[in-house]
Amino acid sequence: MKKKTRHVVLFVVTLACAIVVVMMTVSPDAGPNSAEVPARPALTVAVTQLQSAMQPTRVLAYGNVMAWQEASVGTEADGLRLAEVKVNVGDEVRRGQVLATFAPETLAAELAQRRAATAEAQATLAEARGNAQRARELQSSGALSKQQVHLHVTAEHTARARLDAARALERLQHLRLAQTQVMAPDDGVISARNATVGAVLPAGQELFRLIRDGRLEWRAEVAAADLGKFTPGQLVRVIAANGEAIEGRVRRVAPTVDMQVRNGLVYVDLPAGTAARAGMFARGEFEVGAERMMTLPQSAVLQHDGFSYVLQIGPEFKVSRVKVTVGRRVGDRVEIIGGIDGTAAVVEAGAGFLAEGDLVRVVQSRSHPSSNPASHSAYSLTRGSAQ
Repeated sequence: MKKKTRHVVLFVVTLACAIVVVMMTVSPDAGPNSAEVPARPALTVAVTQLQSAMQPTRVLAYGNVMAWQEASVGTEADGLRLAEVKVNVGDEVRRGQVLATFAPETLAAELAQRRAATAEAQATLAEARGNAQRARELQSSGALSKQQVHLHVTAEHTARARLDAARALERLQHLRLAQTQVMAPDDGVISARNATVGAVLPAGQELFRLIRDGRLEWRAEVAAADLGKFTPGQLVRVIAANGEAIEGRVRRVAPTVDMQVRNGLVYVDLPAGTAARAGMFARGEFEVGAERMMTLPQSAVLQHDGFSYVLQIGPEFKVSRVKVTVGRRVGDRVEIIGGIDGTAAVVEAGAGFLAEGDLVRVVQSRSHPSSNPASHSAYSLTRGSAQ
């Protein structure tokens, strides 16, 4: 029995040794002559580096579109009935064009009365002039006293003054009759109308409002610290409410600043024939200079948890995620303020398909050839495994 047990133990030990030998033979770490299995790249990528470029410096502002100047067109005739209105809101008018007319019958009758009074004054003056002339001729003969001669001469002067007064009243009546026609004071566009046919209006009542020359301006509210950056004639890109971009020019910078909000106004002339309308709210960009910045393509910058990252390629072509500080966005590029230096090679596109530590293959770009692929200057992005 003991001999049989010894044989079983010997068999088990021999089997265990055989299993160990087989495992050592199969394992890659069994010996120095075992073959290594190379890691395969997860993606073939293009890489890029920070690029230095001069970019325009812009100041963003908001404000209202307003009329350059408005003219108030009112009535000078008092107590007359408005007979006709010839224009409406939006009509373009020219200087001297008739906008509305009042009923002239009452003033025409008064003018006829003044003309009759002028004719009567002329007849009175003719009679007084003749009497004064005869008195002067008889003064030397002693037929008339000096007092009588003086009375005739005074009557002549009085008659002349009354004729002048009558003529003045007649001219005034001519003027009032001309005021029955309301005329445009300047070229422009009618922006408001308060005239109603049949209304009896007092003198000074506003009938129309007119945008002079149809000119509009954008009044941009700008922080006081930025007012010194603007000069007359500077180009401005104004975005209207419908999204249309309008090119304007700075006409004037306000000499004062609002004490409540510490903003100043910049007056920008807008061209005619655009989508801008008086009273519209608009935003705009002022180009106030240029500065050098370091940028990367937007495709190279990832957003995660409110932070910005890039995938930097290490010396063994493994990617590592690096947090960067971004600035302005200009077109399809993003300003990089900090986090990497100018020599760092980062994945240009396809970074969303890679994870920390992934192995990548870098291929040379046809548009940016380089004699040394390891320099990571610029490469094409393709999908697939490395050879």
